[in-house]
Amino acid sequence: MADIDVKSIATLIIFFLSIIFVIHAVEIPIRLPFIGRTRLKLNLMTAPILAIAILWASQCLGATQIRDGIVGVENVKPYNILILFISLAYMAITLDITGVLQAAAFWVSNKGGSNGYKLFFYFYVMLTTLTVVLGNDPVILSGTAFLVYYTKVAELNPMSWLMAEFAAANTASMVLFVGNPTNVVICEGFGINNAAFTAYTILPFLGCIVACFIALAIQFRDPKYIPRHLTNTQELDVRSVLLDPTGALVGGLLLGACLVTVIVTSFFHVDVWKITLPFAGGKFIFDVCWDHYRYVKKTGISGNKEDSPVPIGRASTAEDIMLQELEDKKGAANTSSRRRQGTLDNAQDAIHPNGFPPSHAQDVESLPHTTTRSLSPDAQPLKSLLGRHRSRFIAAHSHLSAHFPTLTTAFPRLPLGLIPFAFSQFILIEALASRGWIALFSTWLSLATQNRTYPLIWLTGTLCIVLCNISGTNIGATILLTKIIRATPGLSEEGRMAGAVSLAVASNIGAVSATFSASLAGLLWRGILRQKGIVIGQREFARWNVGPLVAMTVVGMGIVCAEMAVLYR
Repeated sequence: MADIDVKSIATLIIFFLSIIFVIHAVEIPIRLPFIGRTRLKLNLMTAPILAIAILWASQCLGATQIRDGIVGVENVKPYNILILFISLAYMAITLDITGVLQAAAFWVSNKGGSNGYKLFFYFYVMLTTLTVVLGNDPVILSGTAFLVYYTKVAELNPMSWLMAEFAAANTASMVLFVGNPTNVVICEGFGINNAAFTAYTILPFLGCIVACFIALAIQFRDPKYIPRHLTNTQELDVRSVLLDPTGALVGGLLLGACLVTVIVTSFFHVDVWKITLPFAGGKFIFDVCWDHYRYVKKTGISGNKEDSPVPIGRASTAEDIMLQELEDKKGAANTSSRRRQGTLDNAQDAIHPNGFPPSHAQDVESLPHTTTRSLSPDAQPLKSLLGRHRSRFIAAHSHLSAHFPTLTTAFPRLPLGLIPFAFSQFILIEALASRGWIALFSTWLSLATQNRTYPLIWLTGTLCIVLCNISGTNIGATILLTKIIRATPGLSEEGRMAGAVSLAVASNIGAVSATFSASLAGLLWRGILRQKGIVIGQREFARWNVGPLVAMTVVGMGIVCAEMAVLYR
């Protein structure tokens, strides 16, 4: 074990400072030559990278730690995890764009009818099922926008529906190892087969998802949250929001085939990125060809002949249709104006997981205005140059959007912000390990649990949930605890497996926690709600999550203990 010295302490301090800025982003005003006044943002994207730069400059970490944080060490390969996650995210998002998720929501709404409790339950089951297959980010992205509009036009209090959606999406992501990047970290870190991972987590998932629903139903029992009878309901046209049946069929087949192939090949120890990347590449080629075919044939996204096929925020069109149908039934006099406003709002529905607008055109369009306001008189040529580039970029983006609407809609929604953040977390954890902290923490874990299985399960689960809130999302918490458990001296194979499974459960339900930054999905969810005019404070978020989280922790860890008792006794 490396000695704890001044550089070790400095490394730990800088690590925690970076986490503070991940949780609470700040902007520092600075003045730059030729540019003028601007703001340095310390947030999830920049703070960890700046921390690495400071540690490298102070020689608290070296090239070895940076390399290990990218290439990997001890069978954990960060690049493998990120290629896998981005590939599957692309396939899930392009499938979502076809209108599959919105069609499922319409179908569920029809089945639920006017019974409030029945509809609440059906939506919960639907969101859970979709998350198991697609992962939590695509469901959060489309489900949140849909529920905001649905609760608005149905005159429902949105809090119960949105909190249930958030809890269901994050809990169900523990079933498949591809449901969450933390699952992949655990599989690679502990050498768990992908199919075995699901075998270990399926029972805790079932227990947690039921316990969560019971807790939600109890805390939202007041009729103002879930009314017994809904008045503003009608039969919705499911086919009207299935915008691209061909794309949905091809996308669904490719995604399903990819997941099956990944599970089968996991028995042969094949890196998962070697499977998911070709499937994502095949889906990309199909999207290019299919978009080009429809552009040449002058057909819109729904397949109807058009004079000028233009890109539409397809993931949001379902909300427009639903808004129109429900408002038509209510006979509101301002239907047209509200629908137009809904369309303007919907253009911004799909946001980056870090809360940034997705459209590169919007980014560039806003850049000159925010920057040139503070330009000095000597920088007017730069202002003119930025204006010309802005016009050219907008024109090029408009042409690409008309020709390839699937790609220009999907790419901005990819969680690309995860790449620098995840790599930086791996590098920072490697820095902690090289300075002796992982060895020290693992010794403390051994002393606290005496290497006994059941105390290890409960302590690991509790620590993971706490660290999700204070260590820079559940990704950072999972990477850190995986290394600590692996390094714990004298821990048996049973103990390692018990720690891995409890970590898998806790890293997913840990997103249903006190802070939005407990997961990237939480930051994404908050960003969408703010765009739609719904602001949920940190205290309110924690208040509604505490009941479901406690229920899921007790039930989930209890089931993990029961599994270990059966498997190793």
